[in-house]
Amino acid sequence: MDGFAAVDFGFAREVLQRGIAALYVVAFVSSLNQFRALCGERGLLPAPELLDWAGTSKARKRMLRPTVFTRIRYTDRRLAAVCWAGILVAVALIAGIPQLAPPWVPMICFLVLWLGYMSISSIGQTFYGFGWEMLLLEAGFLAAFLGSGSEPPPTVVIVLFWWLVFRLEFGAGMIKIRGGREWRDLTALTFHHETQPMPGPLSRQAHLLPRWFHKGEVLGNHFAQLVVPFFLFAPLLGLVPGIGPAPAIVGAVAGTIVIATQVWLVLTGNFAWLNWATIVIAFSAIGLPAARPSAPGIPLYWIVITSVVGILYLALSWPALRNLFARRQLMNASFNRWQLANAYGAFGTVTKERIEIVVEGTLAVDPDAGDWREYEFTGKPGDVRRVPRQFAPYHLRLDWLMWFLPLGRSLEDWFTVFLVRLLEADAPTLALLRTDPFDGERPVWVRAVSYRYCFTTREEKRESGAVWVRDRRGTVLGPIGLR
Repeated sequence: MDGFAAVDFGFAREVLQRGIAALYVVAFVSSLNQFRALCGERGLLPAPELLDWAGTSKARKRMLRPTVFTRIRYTDRRLAAVCWAGILVAVALIAGIPQLAPPWVPMICFLVLWLGYMSISSIGQTFYGFGWEMLLLEAGFLAAFLGSGSEPPPTVVIVLFWWLVFRLEFGAGMIKIRGGREWRDLTALTFHHETQPMPGPLSRQAHLLPRWFHKGEVLGNHFAQLVVPFFLFAPLLGLVPGIGPAPAIVGAVAGTIVIATQVWLVLTGNFAWLNWATIVIAFSAIGLPAARPSAPGIPLYWIVITSVVGILYLALSWPALRNLFARRQLMNASFNRWQLANAYGAFGTVTKERIEIVVEGTLAVDPDAGDWREYEFTGKPGDVRRVPRQFAPYHLRLDWLMWFLPLGRSLEDWFTVFLVRLLEADAPTLALLRTDPFDGERPVWVRAVSYRYCFTTREEKRESGAVWVRDRRGTVLGPIGLR
């Protein structure tokens, strides 16, 4: 590092700008494909109803995150227009076109992505209530101030990315230490690969690894999340004359460890873009030696703008810093309407068994004599012979919410509406599923049944060819019909 200019972090900036833009493409495509059925005009939780409720008073409107749809009336077409605009801007950033212009051009582009996606997530309700939504928004905001290719990235912005990685990793580590006993007795990953929200193609193999390996996973996780993040800031020592390159190497090693642990999580699960985003922003710690410019390379106005952003973040970060060391630590919490300087964390406790809600329908008039057929979801377990697929960084929102259903004390309102949409054979809703057992025909009855799922052992897999074994627990809801 060299004063205001992080000269050695040009490559890191390339990864940050293009990687974050790529994640925005995934996020906008996910919304384009799913928002209409989930939160559109006839969605399971219609956004227009939320906006009408908020519009009845200024106090209610302030309860919403900023969104353009408080100024222009929501329609599914306008939502699609926002998504397409975001995709086009993000693709331009991936190609590096705005980065060829002065630094204020990529700044505007990233702020458009930030505000555009915030407009969607703010009205997405429970379907957008995930920590990685905030993470993407915050990363997009910070990326706006990385500058263009004609000058080195500003030191203050690179440091803010380290602070983001620190909050993300150390916050998750502290949540685990304060959470379930399984993280302290090193048994958490004995269960997690099997019970995680959406397993991947290698999750079963990971689950079948020896117990000593799972204990090593937990120890490695604690090291990567509770110790390593502090070393991300080591390159700041390079600002002291005579220190040499050692601090930069330490920071790069810390970033590499974070990336390596996230790659393992990518291989063994489907956590939307959480792990991918962490990998991208962890590259902010990897500096490559570069020639020092003979004259200052950052325009004065850009130094002023990025310094103001740094001061703003210093003020906004106090609640998040205090939360990291609070006895009642908040997880995935925002302390301001703009979702900047947030608190992060995940899986403070690990579920010990996997309960799945299976939705069935029948064409029979008499439900007791019906031939019940299952609706197959895209990502979550269903058919015991189907090997889980890799979907991340794409976010299957309905499948994720289905995982949460058995964990609640009661069924959520959106699920009842979901069953009604199945009875109506609603095309946008059916498009969220892997299969419709009735090929567009309306079932007479639907019901929800619970099963316990377990991965098969190696012997069971050889005998049956199944990936899962399951046993029925009971009927959760139904049968219900439109009558």
